[in-house]
This record gives sequence, structure tokens and C-alpha cells, in this order.
Amino acid sequence: MVLFTTQASTSYLDFRFAPDDVLLFGRESAGAPEAVHAAALLIPMQPGMRSLNVAMAAALAAGEALRQTGTMNRPSGNDSAASA
Repeated sequence: MVLFTTQASTSYLDFRFAPDDVLLFGRESAGAPEAVHAAALLIPMQPGMRSLNVAMAAALAAGEALRQTGTMNRPSGNDSAASA
């Protein structure tokens, strides 16, 4: 499980994602329980900038994870359009 939090010290760009990673996002104000802090990552931002909304943060992180694992363009085998 990979937690994205402002409390982390490792950038998501410096992390090596695996195909079976689960990315966890939540409300910045609520934090996450210590039990889910297996790998804690942050999305670096310029000082003084407001935080990203969760949809934008998830898009950045998922895109990087898919890029690293090479699964961005891998067919799922369940694509009905591919069989048409």
C-alpha cells in the first residue's frame, strides 16, 4: 500500500512503483492512521502554493505508477471494443 501524504519526505517521482501497488489518497486535513503508512509519498510543490485536489493528485500518481510499471498501454483482455 502506498500512501500519499503531505507528511512524507519521499517524492512520488523518486519511488519505484510495482504493478501490484495500491495507491491510497485521502483528505489532507484528516490524515491517515499509522497502520497504513507502509510507503508514504508526497507530490512536491512550490513553497507557498495551495495543495492539489485529490483527483489531480491521484491522476499524477497513477500516471507515474503506470509509466514506471509499463502497464499504461497493456491490453486487459476484457476490452469488448478490441473484439469488435
